[in-house]
Amino acid sequence: MSDKKLPYGWVEATISEIADINPKKIDAAPETVAGFVPMSHSPTNYSDNLKFEEKYWSEIKKSYTNFREHDVLVAKVTPCFENGKAAIVKGLPNKIGAGSSEFYVIRPAIQEISSRFLFSIVKSYKFLSEGAANMTGAVGLRRVPRSFVETFPVLVPPLAEQKAIADKIDTLLAQVETTKARLERIPEILKSFRQSVLTAAMSGKLTDKWRKGKRLDARVDLASELRFTDCKKRKTEPTSFHDLVEDMISSSWALSKFDDLYRFIDYRGKTPRKSQSGKRLYTAKNIKMGYLSDEPVEYISEQDYDSWMTRGKSKLNDIFFVTEGHTMGCVALNGIGSDIALAQRTLTLQPYGQLISKFHYYFMLTEQFQKVVDLNATGTAAKGIKAAKFRGLPVPFPAYDEQIEIVSRVDVLFGFADSIEQKANAALERVDKLTQSILAQAFKGELTATWREANPDLLCGENSAEALLEKIKAEREALKPVRKSSVRKKS
Repeated sequence: MSDKKLPYGWVEATISEIADINPKKIDAAPETVAGFVPMSHSPTNYSDNLKFEEKYWSEIKKSYTNFREHDVLVAKVTPCFENGKAAIVKGLPNKIGAGSSEFYVIRPAIQEISSRFLFSIVKSYKFLSEGAANMTGAVGLRRVPRSFVETFPVLVPPLAEQKAIADKIDTLLAQVETTKARLERIPEILKSFRQSVLTAAMSGKLTDKWRKGKRLDARVDLASELRFTDCKKRKTEPTSFHDLVEDMISSSWALSKFDDLYRFIDYRGKTPRKSQSGKRLYTAKNIKMGYLSDEPVEYISEQDYDSWMTRGKSKLNDIFFVTEGHTMGCVALNGIGSDIALAQRTLTLQPYGQLISKFHYYFMLTEQFQKVVDLNATGTAAKGIKAAKFRGLPVPFPAYDEQIEIVSRVDVLFGFADSIEQKANAALERVDKLTQSILAQAFKGELTATWREANPDLLCGENSAEALLEKIKAEREALKPVRKSSVRKKS
């Protein structure tokens, strides 16, 4: 198993030498209330408890895996095994239960073996990674073989040290889980922060002090901007809920509509077939809320590009918008340029004049605007907003200089939030690795090195791991059924 020197009092063994895998069915009265555990009720985190439903034993005893208090459950099927679905059985009604047939039950061979120690083994990186590598079966329904679990090598500490290791792991991992939970809340906190920034920006509060003493006239600038409109007649439909935008923005700003400020480039019909190379194609899947994703990577041919993009080509700082489907409302800014193709269900907003399109991009990210879009959309399962409707939606127009200032301030605050998020994600990666680092140290005896020095009497003689294994062998031998010797009939 290992050529390294073992900690004093430890021995090498396999899981099957210290535990029973899938023991016999439990015999209990049919009317006994027990715990029922489908796979969905098994936790993935180290410190989370097993959930269960109460059912009569007669309902679940035959078709499901049986287990009892202090057993260890571990999923054997993909992807549940790789996700670390495992738990110690505790708190069940009448201390018995049954659950998914895709569980392995690992039961301590004798009472002295620590369930928490066994649980730590199946949560270790070595067990999970090697188990995944040894899976058998068809793609999508692969399982860890029972033989892998039975023969998995373990280093067995003396009983007292098993408990000391489990206590140390519980303490350290509780701290890890607390830290992880705090880090996982950060993205949601930052999401709220960004919305607060956008609300302050669109209400004028973000630039309230900056405006004082400046000679700004949003209505004059809007009149100047409208001179760039191409004045073509386009199909429009009446829209509603403008008050949600009007109540949101600063009273010192002007109010316009998208049709007056932006050229609409939409793409009708079926998107040309995909090609192995050519022009990069961005579909609704690439337009996320607030950014343009590189995935999926798709192309259309040069020939198809010329025939498809006849309505116009996107430019740097144009606004991309998803018009229908479950991602309706997603908005991103073109930071790539014009050498790209856009697919159906997307809309490109190209400014006519001198306005700062990034200001309206930030406006379109607000919850209020998203609500207006949703309320003007049609459909149920897959809602969508028509371009004819979108053209008439209200859009705020501060003075040119204030647009620049707002974008600058939002950029700084969003950059600050992005920096925190990157650091939180990096910290979360380190925390995820910390769990496995703690378990690895535990199974090398490093967590309890000081404990061993202080408790030498609990490591040797009848307290040693070697004596523990001998006791397991003896008890198993005693439980073996005695064969009846054949009796010869006397003549």
